[in-house]
Amino acid sequence: MAGKNINTVGIILLVIGVALLIWGLNLYGAFGDKFSRALTGSSTNETMLFLISGAVCAVLGAVMIFKK
Repeated sequence: MAGKNINTVGIILLVIGVALLIWGLNLYGAFGDKFSRALTGSSTNETMLFLISGAVCAVLGAVMIFKK
């Protein structure tokens, strides 16, 4: 019973992580972020937040799904 709950949580985390990564990549290609990178040399905090949190959620979800 507990194994099914862990898999369900893992799948949800993986889906949310992929969605956040896609959203972050879309923000990375947006005009405002390109402008920020041209002026400061780095992406906006919002873009980095989406990319990092998406990666963390996706990795945690994958670990929860494939851990035996």
